Amino acid sequence: MRIGIDIRLIGKKRTGDEAVFFNLVKNLAKLDSENEYLLFTDTTDRETLKEIGNSLGISQKTNFKIMALDSPNRFAWNFWTLPHYLRANPVDIYHTQYITPWFVSKKIKIVTIIHDISFNFFPQFIKKKDLFFLKTLIPLSLARADAIIAVSQFTKDEIVRYYRIDPEKVTVVHNAVESNLMDGATPGQNERDRIRDKYALPEKFILYIGTLQPRKNIPHLIEAFARISEKIDDLKLVICGNPKAHNFDKRIDAALEKHPLAGKVQFPGFVAEEDKAVIFSLAHVFAFPTLYEGFGIPVLEAMAQGLPVTCSDIPSLKEVAADSVLYFDSSSLEDFSEKLYSISMDNDLRSRLILKGKERVSFFSWEKSAQKYLALYSKLFHN
Repeated sequence: MRIGIDIRLIGKKRTGDEAVFFNLVKNLAKLDSENEYLLFTDTTDRETLKEIGNSLGISQKTNFKIMALDSPNRFAWNFWTLPHYLRANPVDIYHTQYITPWFVSKKIKIVTIIHDISFNFFPQFIKKKDLFFLKTLIPLSLARADAIIAVSQFTKDEIVRYYRIDPEKVTVVHNAVESNLMDGATPGQNERDRIRDKYALPEKFILYIGTLQPRKNIPHLIEAFARISEKIDDLKLVICGNPKAHNFDKRIDAALEKHPLAGKVQFPGFVAEEDKAVIFSLAHVFAFPTLYEGFGIPVLEAMAQGLPVTCSDIPSLKEVAADSVLYFDSSSLEDFSEKLYSISMDNDLRSRLILKGKERVSFFSWEKSAQKYLALYSKLFHN
């Protein structure tokens, strides 16, 4: 098979969806030496492309090739640059996420990943221009796709119900945790000190890692922390994410101004993938207050590192974490603050959650997920 994969996200500091494509390609490179892979990106800088190739482990792979296609913007890339290339150099399978390319031959089987469809349920958190494109293009893309990947059963059910898609067209392939977070190795003291200094991390802290978009509900976390900060004077809150990324939640600043939390809440910015394991190991609690999630990779990452987790009681997180985390009512600030206090102070509770979390993480594997993707490509190709 000749398989094209859209890797434009890799290197763009997009956290969850970038991690999916990074780990998919990385594990396909380990599994498959027979089929040909063309990895399409809009990045053209040679050094960056070299770094991407090295990080994916494909530099010595003759069946993997990065295709850099320059374009003025992402819309032109999807609607002109890529289709123009594929007309002259067709592939058998083309794999992307959400928006499928236009004007591509029906002979090319299209696979698209849908991480979540939160924009349908929280439109107030999306810029009007972005919402217009999502509302317009997603239905067309789902109709064009030959196969749709949902990252959880919850997301599949949402897609089928909202877009009235044939369930047979949607395959569930779970996300997982990157290998460097799964090895269980305890970082040495020198490495712990280096990362603590690099991100100016406090001695004892509640951690959040992810995007800072409105649906992630970060103001709710700040409010809950404010309620317990005086009871646990040595505990601080560290919120990791790119403040300059698309759709930053401006309500975060308002929540900080509302409470006297000077010096107690820190924003280290975007965390490099290779530093995540150590940051998780340094934290006291992981908190994930999201209102809507397709999967929730950070919850698995925290559990893999032996960090007790408290998160919102939404269906997707219950599917992923089962009984290995402490859930709170996402609509109740009082319940959230109580659970945040309990998981910070109750050592028996913390020990139980850490043990259950380690067991739960073992159910998920990027290698198994990559095998499912490869089986789907083969099924489409032979049909």
